[in-house]
Amino acid sequence: MEFTETGLENGKTLMLLPGTACDYQTNFAAVLEPLGKKYHLICVNYDGFDGSDTVFPDMITVTEKIETYIKEKHGGRLDGAIGSSLGSSFVGQLIQRENIHIDHGIFGSPDLDQSGRFSAWLQSKLVVPLLTGFTKNGKKMAKTREKLKSFFEMDDETADRFIACFARFSPESIKNEYYTDLITRLKDDIHVKNTKVHFIYANKMGEKYRKRYIKYFRNPDIREFDMQHEQWLFGGEEYTVPVLKAIDEFMEMPAD
Repeated sequence: MEFTETGLENGKTLMLLPGTACDYQTNFAAVLEPLGKKYHLICVNYDGFDGSDTVFPDMITVTEKIETYIKEKHGGRLDGAIGSSLGSSFVGQLIQRENIHIDHGIFGSPDLDQSGRFSAWLQSKLVVPLLTGFTKNGKKMAKTREKLKSFFEMDDETADRFIACFARFSPESIKNEYYTDLITRLKDDIHVKNTKVHFIYANKMGEKYRKRYIKYFRNPDIREFDMQHEQWLFGGEEYTVPVLKAIDEFMEMPAD
C-alpha cells in the first residue's frame, strides 16, 4: 500500500481513493492541483496498484490497512474522503465499519454494484479481459482509445494516460479488485452519527443509481450533474469546476 500526503499542510484532511485498475496519480490527475490548494490530501494506492510486486488481496483486507493508517497517522479521524467509482466502495466500508471516523464521505458517481459469488465470478471473467486484453493488441488499443475519447469526452492525452495505467497492473490484481468489490456488501440504511454522506450523481448513468444511493444510506446529500460516470475527472472544465465547487460546499457543511 502507498499513502502519499500532499497539498495544504494545515488544511482539512481529504483522502482520495481511486477506482478500478487505477492509481491516484492517473485517476485524480485533473483535480490534484486544485484540491491540494485547499485541503491536506491523503492519496492512496492499493496493494497491486502501488508499483510494488504485491497483488491486490480483497476489499476488506485493504480497508483494514486504510483504517490502520488513519488511526496511526491521523488519530482515527478524517475531515473527508472521496472515492472514485470503486473507491467509493472503500468510503462506504470505512463509514459502516465505524473503526475510524469520517466527517464527510463523498461518493464520486459510483454504481455500488453488489452480487453473489457466482455472478461476480462470471462478471469478472467477462470484464477483466476487456480491461487488460486490449493492451496487447494495437488495433484493440486504438479502438479503446477512441471509445474513451468519445464516451467521456477525453482529450488524447487523458485517454492515453488511462490506457497506459491499465497496462501497468497485473490481471490478477484487477480481477481480485473487481470480483471482491462485487461481493463485499454494504448494509441498507447506513447512518453514523456526525458523518454526512454526499453523492456526486451523474444523471446520464440512470435513475436506478440514485435509488441505490438512497437504499444504502439514510438521507444522503445527492448533487445531480449532467454527465457520464466520473466525467468530472475525465472531461473538460464544464464538468470539473461545478463538482469541485460542490466538494467545497460538502466539506463546509456541519456533519450530522
